[in-house]
Amino acid sequence: MLEFRYDTQLLIEGNDLNEDVIADHITENFEGDSLLVVGDEELIKVHFHTNKPWLILEYCSTLGEIYDIVVEDMERQSNGLKG
Repeated sequence: MLEFRYDTQLLIEGNDLNEDVIADHITENFEGDSLLVVGDEELIKVHFHTNKPWLILEYCSTLGEIYDIVVEDMERQSNGLKG
């Protein structure tokens, strides 16, 4: 069994986005691993493994418009099923 089940990915479009601030907030406030936050002041990509993807979506939606949202169940994938 995986420690963190859901691979959560999304884009944030906004103004004055700061990848370091976003990464620090996620690290300090949410349980998970494999965090990747890259982009610029107007567009950020977030990738994070967590058991509560809805909390990441909720937080990111406060920063700007979120889209291209993907939440995959890595446990199902490891069992040969569609994630």
